Amino acid sequence: MAGTAEVPTPLAPEELRKMHAYWRACNYLSAAMIYLRENPLLRQPLKPEHIKNRLLGHWGSDPGQSLIWVHLNRLINKYDLNVMYISGPGHGAPATLANCYLEGHYSEVYPDKSYDEAGLLKFCRQFSFPGGIGSHCTPETPGSIHEGGELGYSISHAYGAAFDNPDLIVAVAVGDGEAETGPLATSWHSNKFLNPIGDGAVLPLLHLNGYKIANPTILARIPHEELEALLIGYGHKPYFVEGDDPSEMHQKMASALELCIAEIRSIQQHARAKGDATRPRWPMIVLRSPKGWTGPKEVDGHKVEGSWRAHQVPVLDPVSNKRSLKLVEDWMRSYKPEELFDANGTLVPELQQLAPRGTRRISANPHANGGLLHKPLDLPDFREYAVPAKARAATYASPTDVLGHYLAQVMRRNLRSFRVFGPDETASNRLTAIYEASKKTWLAEYKPEDADGGELDPSGRVMEMLSEHTLEGWFEGYVLTGRHGLFSTYEAFVHVIDSMFNQHAKWLEKSKHELDWRAAIPSINLLITSLVWRQDHNGFTHQDPGFLDVVTNKSPDVVRIYLPPDANCLLSVADHCLRSRDYVNVIVADKQEHLQYLTMDEAVLHCTKGIGIWDWASTDDGGVPDVVMACAGDIATMESVAAVAILKQHFPELKIRFVNVVDLFRLLPTTEHPHGLSDRDFDSLFTTDKPVIFNFHSYPSLIHKLSYRRKNHDNLHVRGYKEKGSINTPLELAILNQIDRFDLAIDVIDRVSTLRSSGAHVKELLKNQIIESIAYAHSEGIDKAEIRNWKWPG
Repeated sequence: MAGTAEVPTPLAPEELRKMHAYWRACNYLSAAMIYLRENPLLRQPLKPEHIKNRLLGHWGSDPGQSLIWVHLNRLINKYDLNVMYISGPGHGAPATLANCYLEGHYSEVYPDKSYDEAGLLKFCRQFSFPGGIGSHCTPETPGSIHEGGELGYSISHAYGAAFDNPDLIVAVAVGDGEAETGPLATSWHSNKFLNPIGDGAVLPLLHLNGYKIANPTILARIPHEELEALLIGYGHKPYFVEGDDPSEMHQKMASALELCIAEIRSIQQHARAKGDATRPRWPMIVLRSPKGWTGPKEVDGHKVEGSWRAHQVPVLDPVSNKRSLKLVEDWMRSYKPEELFDANGTLVPELQQLAPRGTRRISANPHANGGLLHKPLDLPDFREYAVPAKARAATYASPTDVLGHYLAQVMRRNLRSFRVFGPDETASNRLTAIYEASKKTWLAEYKPEDADGGELDPSGRVMEMLSEHTLEGWFEGYVLTGRHGLFSTYEAFVHVIDSMFNQHAKWLEKSKHELDWRAAIPSINLLITSLVWRQDHNGFTHQDPGFLDVVTNKSPDVVRIYLPPDANCLLSVADHCLRSRDYVNVIVADKQEHLQYLTMDEAVLHCTKGIGIWDWASTDDGGVPDVVMACAGDIATMESVAAVAILKQHFPELKIRFVNVVDLFRLLPTTEHPHGLSDRDFDSLFTTDKPVIFNFHSYPSLIHKLSYRRKNHDNLHVRGYKEKGSINTPLELAILNQIDRFDLAIDVIDRVSTLRSSGAHVKELLKNQIIESIAYAHSEGIDKAEIRNWKWPG
């Protein structure tokens, strides 16, 4: 059964008085941030010119969140706890910022926001103000790893932070509006993956204040018994803290939080003493308090406190309405700031003593600036996993299978700081070698048949759950607190985390370029596999390479896209990405068997350059070519190499330059990206007046987007995915989208002026090959043997 918070008076009167005063200070600053540009401590009567011209911010969840923070501080001091706090309610930053400032850490990070009246004025004025900070927990907020501008990821971020941090408690306030999102609803299951022996703890606090922007929230409007059953069903032991009388709520929260911490410590002590990782029923708190608690109860005859009208700015017109101005002043003076701050504008000493010290302050917890704790991975020599390449394009291998053996050794060497994430697809994506180093994390029920290939283990480090949202949230929480990982997923469904990727990339950009105090963190590494071109039985729904378009919309300073053409190149790229920091690295590599082109030494050189000429596949002998054949992506590369072989056979005099692209951002001008090509290098590589046939893994428009300002853009002709396909063989799908060897050769004949007449007979032959290949696929359900087993004839 669920616990209760029945202890009436765990706080002595003097302790209650001080905690309530500290809470009043938090609430005062939260309101001051929203309203004030002058007179921050109301030392003068409030005037219209003291009010910001635009009132922006969110008040509704702040008092409840500050209540949580104040009571966490009490137990941090009492038990010397290591606590992080994640603010899930959308735009709930005023509470986090107020507590951060009152702890003194904000002034340490930003000395101009000093711990006095002058600094307090700057602190309040900057909030939701041009040139200042936003109304959610942006990267500028010390102590935060979770921006909160987009809802649904607070719990998954919290668990990601707790994995492999055995002494850390992550308290996460979950907004009841946020709790209605799909990602949040699924992330409650994260407790089935938290090992009480080696991981830390997550303490969810579901904050039911009843309303979203303009509607009631679902979980606040269902019967108590139904909500309790839901949370118990998720595997938690919920404690309920409900009411609106501050004195009673302080006592209830103190009691409930103390019980939760005691249970967490008891669970961990038992698990660690006995080596027993049996999944416990972790505690949590349901905090039901009024929306906009302690704010104006009514404005212009409308209920505000306890309604949706308290969500953002409770009083909208104090500058132009004297009655509203008085209402704001009375509200803010109700917190009695003259009792809370001394003559210098500093929190009075007796209240300062309530905050923890040093890195025990929530806002100064080093885990929330994970780069400070970051340790580089101990990486094996990836060259030892090379696929022998005794001849060009003569050997087939699965790139991801090869990568899996390398990752297994990475796992063995870094068993407390490296995890692999994937939505039930680690085996499907042929990374099964990883299981030799560590199994899949699983703390739910076991059955006898699991021993036969289930690969389950309570201490496993391969994180599989059929929710890309939860996995990405775990991964982000893990790297934001200084650890490393890799996420593999099907190409068509990486779109599920489009928005999460976007949020993380923006976090990185802000942190990397504007916040010197945020230390660099390990990169997010996304392995995109099960690609559009090899969806044999899945068909059209699994054919979407458009995630690359989403990635290229972000700053090239924080995102990279790699398309290694073979297994050796994939190993080189993976090693680079695992060593990098402050990036989102997107690696596109198929799981199916592909031709191998380069020795390991050649692969390292090629990947280091990111783009280069393959002399062995070229026929221009280092001179001026008649045509440039460029490609990016494994299938695109194989079909391009095969097209060159066809052209060499029929037109031995044709001068072809073969260019392969590994790092897609090399196509950008150096003025846009430090790793890009200068105009001179681009012109030299692709020529300035010859046709360039670019065979591309994804949508053709992306290459045009990256190169549209180049001199030879008019001669650039891109082949790529054109939304054509269903249940097809690999060659048939390539033909439908015209990236196949036959269409590529025809394109060259059409675009090289000397071949337009002499190549007519070859074109007819190639068109016949296309027709015959499709007919064979529809007749036999497979491509011809000479296609499946094709090798470079050189």
